[in-house]
Amino acid sequence: MKATEHVRIPVEVLESARGLALPAYETRGSAGMDVMAAIEHPVELAPGERAAVPTGLKMAVPEGYEAQIRPRSGWVLRSGITCLNSPGTIDSDYRGEIKIILANMGQEPVTILRGMRMAQIVIAPIARAVWAPDVALSETGRGEGGFGHTGRA
Repeated sequence: MKATEHVRIPVEVLESARGLALPAYETRGSAGMDVMAAIEHPVELAPGERAAVPTGLKMAVPEGYEAQIRPRSGWVLRSGITCLNSPGTIDSDYRGEIKIILANMGQEPVTILRGMRMAQIVIAPIARAVWAPDVALSETGRGEGGFGHTGRA
């Protein structure tokens, strides 16, 4: 079993996030850290609406890594609130405030309050691709079969 790698992430806490906890792992086995809403006033999302909700955090993700923004599964199930562009990527050269694009896919309005855990952030290593054009691809059992080609649900 591979040991967990610790990656140092410099973070700037903006005035809007003063008093809120930094993203944190909720359990020893958590892959994602919950990130909170750094808003002054509640934000209500009607069904079908979306909003970019600030976190009050800026970060310097090290080169060779990305920060992924993902929905919180329990919140999606209970309320229908999810993250659009999911997983969202925070690149190592981005230095602006992190905002979470939330959408209400449920049937009832949902109010987002200051300090609510609204998404997860996962720090992940990345690989850089090098394209090899004009190379014959190997054959597979699937071949060019696309969406739903197996006929199975």
